[in-house]
Amino acid sequence: MRIPFLSRFMPSPLTGLKEHAEKVKECVWFFQQAVESHVSVERFEDLRKQVISLEREADEIKRRLYEGIPQKFMLPSSIRYHLVRYLQEQDHVIDAVEDALDWISCRGKPCIPESLEKDFFLLVDSVIDPIEELSKMAEEAASFFKTGAGKQKNAIKEIIRSLQMQENDADIVEDKIKHAIFHSIKDPTEIYYLIRLAEIIGSIADHAENAGDIMRAVLS
Repeated sequence: MRIPFLSRFMPSPLTGLKEHAEKVKECVWFFQQAVESHVSVERFEDLRKQVISLEREADEIKRRLYEGIPQKFMLPSSIRYHLVRYLQEQDHVIDAVEDALDWISCRGKPCIPESLEKDFFLLVDSVIDPIEELSKMAEEAASFFKTGAGKQKNAIKEIIRSLQMQENDADIVEDKIKHAIFHSIKDPTEIYYLIRLAEIIGSIADHAENAGDIMRAVLS
């Protein structure tokens, strides 16, 4: 991708995307703690409120970027389009986190059977790593936008490959949980509830991978 001369003296839209990515990462950290605390009914609601507050902060960043990308930055229309899509996928991570916590809160009591706790904690852990990668990717992309250096481009491609592998790992854990649910739970309502919870948590990694695919389109 050729970097216009003037862009070297202009703020990069990727700076805002990294700021948003940091909020997403912070949300997922609180999400991890919330799921673990819910099992022992400790601090869940406080952590859920933290996520809601961070989601609002991320929304403010998102709105600022939506207004700024089309007007403030001298970018080809195709790149502006992909950056907006990238921001949407990154924002969907927070949406999935909120959805999972809302789904958990509907029960009002510990909802994960003890026999499945370890697997659900593993699933949550498996979707944390891709979100860590999003922040790194936004940072490398900000440098690439400014300089066009091949070093940053290669680093971004490596992160995208890592996102794909991590999302696949999360899928494997999610499938294992679903299999265990169908073979260990008898109540149809409980089966539906737990399957849906596993799918929502798994979608966090899906959105991270989608963001990586969109960043590949930006590079090309």
